[in-house]
Amino acid sequence: MDRHTPQQRSKNMQAVRSTNTKQEIRLAKALWKLGYRYRKNNKTVFGKPDITFKKLKIAIFIDSEFFHGKDWETRKKPQTNAEFWAKKIERNIQRDIEVNNYLTENNWKVLRFWSKEIEKNLEECIQVIEYEIALRKAKS
Repeated sequence: MDRHTPQQRSKNMQAVRSTNTKQEIRLAKALWKLGYRYRKNNKTVFGKPDITFKKLKIAIFIDSEFFHGKDWETRKKPQTNAEFWAKKIERNIQRDIEVNNYLTENNWKVLRFWSKEIEKNLEECIQVIEYEIALRKAKS
């Protein structure tokens, strides 16, 4: 049984963003400030990564812990509408694997960060990205 009215639940779910989340904006601004130029939510790249360096073939995804199933096997599952959420999150996990495999097979470097990683360790995330950029530039 849902604790909220259908109208309140609808309002709550509408507030969940798929693009331009706080952590996505935070990472993008930090990269821009360092002089890196990229594309956000590039529809021409399979999986529509949050940030892409298309010439270098680097795709960056910022995943929310809940919707992308961080620690899904051990984490406490939603109590309300449990079947729906289990099916949805398991499909998201499967889609992430499919996107990673497709991009990797096509010589893309896929970087995935949890939103909490960016929140707590932005500098470390940027270092990983800078390392991959340097590696790709050295190869070309």
